Amino acid sequence: MPGTRLWLTQAMNDDAAQATGPAPHQPRLSVLDLVPVRTGQTSAQALASSLSLAERADDLGFERYWFAEHHNMAAVAASTPPVMIAAAASRTRRIRVGSGGVMLPNHSPLVVAEQFAALEALAPGRIDLGIGRAPGSDPVVTHLLRATGPTSDVERFPEHVTNIRALLDPDGARLRLGDGGLYDVRATPAAAQAPTIWLLGSSDYSARLAAELGLPYVFANHFSGAGIDQVLALYRDGYQPSAEHPAPQTFLTLNAVVAPTLSEVRERALPQARSMARLRTGRPMGAAETVEEALAAPLDDAGERLVAEMLERWLVAEPAAAAEALTSLARRHGVDEVMVVPVAGTYAGEPIDETPGRVQTLELLAQALAR
Repeated sequence: MPGTRLWLTQAMNDDAAQATGPAPHQPRLSVLDLVPVRTGQTSAQALASSLSLAERADDLGFERYWFAEHHNMAAVAASTPPVMIAAAASRTRRIRVGSGGVMLPNHSPLVVAEQFAALEALAPGRIDLGIGRAPGSDPVVTHLLRATGPTSDVERFPEHVTNIRALLDPDGARLRLGDGGLYDVRATPAAAQAPTIWLLGSSDYSARLAAELGLPYVFANHFSGAGIDQVLALYRDGYQPSAEHPAPQTFLTLNAVVAPTLSEVRERALPQARSMARLRTGRPMGAAETVEEALAAPLDDAGERLVAEMLERWLVAEPAAAAEALTSLARRHGVDEVMVVPVAGTYAGEPIDETPGRVQTLELLAQALAR
C-alpha cells in the first residue's frame, strides 16, 4: 500500500489519554447511509443492499438508520430519503428510520411535512426528520430541483423549519390570509404523534438555530470535523428548552471501516477515501472503485495527501481498537450516541448485490462494544 499513513486508531487513543472523569457507558450506535454505488453495480442493486443493511442494523440493536439526500452523483443512490425510509420501515421491526437529512432548500415545507406525517402514520414512533440547509448537489441540479416554483430558499430556512414543525403538530397550523381571514392547515394523513425533528449541520448556524428552537442537533463530523467542540458548546450553552425537548440532545457522525485485520481494514477504506478526494479536487466522481482498482491506480501527490488526511479523521481499525476509539470519541464530546457511516469498500469477487464490508463493519463494531 503506497505511502505512510497515521490511522485514526492512534489519534483517537491520544484523545482518550486526555479525557478525564469516570469511564462512560458504551455509546448507542446508529447508521447514516449514503447508498453507495460501486463499479459494475446498478442503482437497484445498491438500493437493495442498503435495505438489507438496514435489516441487519435492526437485528444488531442499532438505535436509528438514516438516509442522506444527494443528487446527480454516480457514486451515490441516496436522492429520495422518504422513499427509502418507507421501504426500510417496512422491512424492520424496532429501529428508528429517518433522513440525514432532507435538504430543505430543495423542497416545499408542506410537501416535507406531508411526507413525514405519512411515514409517522405508517411506522408510529419510529420516524426521524433530519433537516439540512445545504442543497446536496451542484448549482445546475439545484436549479432543476426548484424549477417548478417557489421552494424553501436558504434565507427563509428558520421560517420553513418552524412551519414544518407546526404543520406536523396534530393540531396543525393557522394561516392569516390577505383579507384578514384565517385558514387551518395540517399535514395529512395526520398521525397520532409527530416525527422527531433534528437539525443537521457542520457549522455554528444550525447549532444556534436548533438551540433557539429547542430542537435536537446532529454535528456532521463525517463531512467536516472542524470546530466540533465550539459548535457543540454553542448548542448546549444557548439551548432554549421546548415542550418536546426540555434538554439539549445531540450526537455526531463518523465515517467507519472495521475489519478483522489491519491490512483488510486499510484496503476497504481506500475506495471511499479516493472518491472523496476526487470530489474535493473537482475531478469526475464515478461509481466507487473496488479495492483492487483502488490499489492498482495511485492518485497524484495532492490526492494521496487528501486521502491520508481524511483517513486520520475516520474510524479505521480492528474491532477492539475501533470500540475503544469510538467510546473515547463519545466521551470527549459528551455524547451517548454515535452515528457511523459505514464506508467499507468491496473486493471484486464479492457479490454485486451485497455490501459485505459494510455489513462486517456494523457487526464487528456492535460485537466489540457489547463486550
